[in-house]
Amino acid sequence: MIDFKSYINQKDYFLAASEIAELLKVDIYVVGGYVRDLILDKKLDDVDILVVPQNNKQINVGLIFAKELAKKLKVKNVSLFKTFGTAHFFYKDIDIEFVGARKESYSKDSRNPIVEVGTFEDDINRRDFTMNTLAISLNKSNYGELIDTFGGVEDIESKLIKTPLDANITFNDDPLRILRAFRFASKLDFKVDEQILLAANNLAKRLEIISQERISEEFFKILSSPKPSIGLRLLYDSGVMIIIFPEVANLAGVEQRKDFHHKDVFLHTCQVVDNIAKVSDNVWLRFAGLMHDIAKPVTKKFDEKVGWTFHGHEEKGARWMKYIFKRMKLPLSKLNYVQILVRLHLRPIALISDVVTDSAIRRFIVALEEDLEDMITLCRADITSKNPAKVSRYLSNYDKVMDKVRDVKERDKLREFQSPVNGEEIMKIFNIPPSRKVGEIKTAIEEAILEGEIGNNYEEAFNFLMKIKDRFI
Repeated sequence: MIDFKSYINQKDYFLAASEIAELLKVDIYVVGGYVRDLILDKKLDDVDILVVPQNNKQINVGLIFAKELAKKLKVKNVSLFKTFGTAHFFYKDIDIEFVGARKESYSKDSRNPIVEVGTFEDDINRRDFTMNTLAISLNKSNYGELIDTFGGVEDIESKLIKTPLDANITFNDDPLRILRAFRFASKLDFKVDEQILLAANNLAKRLEIISQERISEEFFKILSSPKPSIGLRLLYDSGVMIIIFPEVANLAGVEQRKDFHHKDVFLHTCQVVDNIAKVSDNVWLRFAGLMHDIAKPVTKKFDEKVGWTFHGHEEKGARWMKYIFKRMKLPLSKLNYVQILVRLHLRPIALISDVVTDSAIRRFIVALEEDLEDMITLCRADITSKNPAKVSRYLSNYDKVMDKVRDVKERDKLREFQSPVNGEEIMKIFNIPPSRKVGEIKTAIEEAILEGEIGNNYEEAFNFLMKIKDRFI
């Protein structure tokens, strides 16, 4: 076990905080995530300090304490949030946050608590999980002592997420804690207590009182975790996924007819997202992986000769993205990126054949532009077969595609493909104002380059333009 007293003695801001507490006659504790992450040996860049008024009536005691400590540490910029009774400042790249002890009660229709000044016990009891109830005293009487009211250390050592109180009460008060439980499980590779799963299932519909922005934020934190499938499967197994993301929940299930069966698309998709997570921190690429087969359930058909088919699922899935982005309140600046990856995720495998033309490769390059490497990453991640020979063959095929891409790029220099004859010159030659026709002429030149009729250079493009001039006037 860590020698907490020795550890905090090495931090000048903890020593200073202890001195200020004596002067102000308050009790203070380092609480929550900092203590948890100290035990887990995680990166520590923010500290929560709980300030407890000794007379149990002091209002905004956290704000007062923050200002006094800032003076002692010679910190000039202190952010005060009087409405919430919190404050924070940065000191030596550490974000130190202060809050007065409080107790909370909740109404049925809101996760926003009714807050009153509370005791240390009140504040610890209101916390979400046992691993977040840990506290280190900075008070003179028991300086450096670890206070573990709910067995949080044991749960951390057991890699188990539990609620300090009845999980039904914890989640009923604040349903967002359901998603937080699954996010921590995914982030830390912990199990969740069986009572959490049962309570999540009982109270999944309570998530309807949570804003979509908060739900999406927690969902994307799960996607950002080292192994997203842990959180995704917990969301599904608890019945929460069908509430917050029904399209993903509907991917689950296996059906067999005659000798044909199709694999569970949900489990396959979880593996795809995990495969991407192993090689990329790009959460939007992971989201594209989650979405790539999203329309398979509605395009599923059984063909007596070939078995299960999902014709057009990539195009339908791409079209769904706008609706999903709007409903989940995701940034529309990422919509096109996800749409393209979903729409074209089957394209690379179609480019394997030796008879594929340079024109087809050019179109692939132009369609994806700077997202081409991400497309191949998604395609590689999409290989989830347990047959090593099959996996090796597919990976080799994608290597061949990229070899063809590199070869065409080298020969055509298409990294920033556009018509060598620009719009201004076209307007001058045709004596026309800015209009749709200018775009049509540029497109004709670009099509000719993509089809290999002319080279990607000014001279051939200009000569081609003069040849087709009569077509547009």
